[in-house]
Amino acid sequence: MLERFFVRPTTVDRIRGSWLGKPIEQYVSWLAEHGYAERNVFSRVPILMQFGEFAWLHGARTVPDLPAQIDPFVAHWLARQDDRRHMGSARPGLRKEIRGPVEQFLRVVLPGFIGRGRSHRKKAVPFAAVAPGFFEYLREERGLRGTSIDHYCHHLHAFESYLQSIRLEDLDALSVVVLSSFVTQTSQGIGKTSLRDRCGVLRVFLRYLHREGRLARDLSCTIEAPQVRRLSSIPRSVTWDEVRRMLEAVDRRTVVGRRDYAMLLLLVTYGLRAREVAALTLDDIDWRSERLRVPERKAGHSTAFPLSPIVGAAIVDYLQQGRPTTSDRHLFCRVVAPLTPVTYNVVGCQAARYLRKAGVVVPRPGSHTLRHTCVQRLVDAGLSLKVIGDYIGHRRPSSTQIYSKVDIETLREVACGPGEEVL
Repeated sequence: MLERFFVRPTTVDRIRGSWLGKPIEQYVSWLAEHGYAERNVFSRVPILMQFGEFAWLHGARTVPDLPAQIDPFVAHWLARQDDRRHMGSARPGLRKEIRGPVEQFLRVVLPGFIGRGRSHRKKAVPFAAVAPGFFEYLREERGLRGTSIDHYCHHLHAFESYLQSIRLEDLDALSVVVLSSFVTQTSQGIGKTSLRDRCGVLRVFLRYLHREGRLARDLSCTIEAPQVRRLSSIPRSVTWDEVRRMLEAVDRRTVVGRRDYAMLLLLVTYGLRAREVAALTLDDIDWRSERLRVPERKAGHSTAFPLSPIVGAAIVDYLQQGRPTTSDRHLFCRVVAPLTPVTYNVVGCQAARYLRKAGVVVPRPGSHTLRHTCVQRLVDAGLSLKVIGDYIGHRRPSSTQIYSKVDIETLREVACGPGEEVL
């Protein structure tokens, strides 16, 4: 693999002759496999060679010894750069440019290594010491999915941070006043639905603590969530003309544009959720039968759709002229290294980006805006709510009821029908 990037045999021999030769070659193979450009190899290998020499001089003899040498090496590198440039301090960002390749190298060759990188830093589990079995309880007894458990983590991190800010370390000291103060203070800047969810998470957590004997009193009943009325809002759809403007705002001459155009069409044509688009694989498209399969929907089932010619053409254009060469079977991938599958956050952010770019004004723009728009289109076509619910993957008919508020023609018939004579 080294010969692919370094022309001179002496350079290859010098790398392989290093005590980190094999790990460095493993790392170079990883970079190539994940689509990194040649310039990344040329810039990172010299840093790793110097890191290996520095670590050896300071007592490192095996790869597991290397993490302890990262901070001293970075400090040594910065000090040397200061001496060379006669500057008081190295330019901003240089520390990250040195630490980043070294930590990425160790993540590849040293199993279990995480490092300090923001995208790789694992957040501690909230209340791990006082309630170590809580998240297993959510997973095993309540049967929650990973995304729901992440939701619990988010709200309990806020609760844990609040308790630390008021220096309350013993949960036995929890009281109604403390809980009320937490809910009041953290309610600033979040909507009613988010506050209701936070209160629900807190009630489940407090009930668990009482069950396990960590709290003498069940405080869950003291938390009152705000009333959020079902069907009180209207789905935030946009007009079909605004959808057209959004699609026209995509620059399909670029790789990103071809990928995003296909994702947007899937959202607005089939009413898919962002997670469902991100989870699609090459195997979910049956080109021979012109079918699109959407597995593992939110309701726990799968759906098969006829493959729209427009959607199919957009996907083909992306596959032929945009999708990177990778062994991963996911349909949509990042366009820059590492060439991993896109996440649902990418799908939602790109949908919001193009809506704003097209000048479409809508509350909380994102992937669900296009899902609501798809349903609005079906409602305007006169389809029943049962058919619409099956099409977009609702588990219960009640989930589709909110769209009856945007069925203008049917509502007009109700208002002008025989029932008006009663008034």
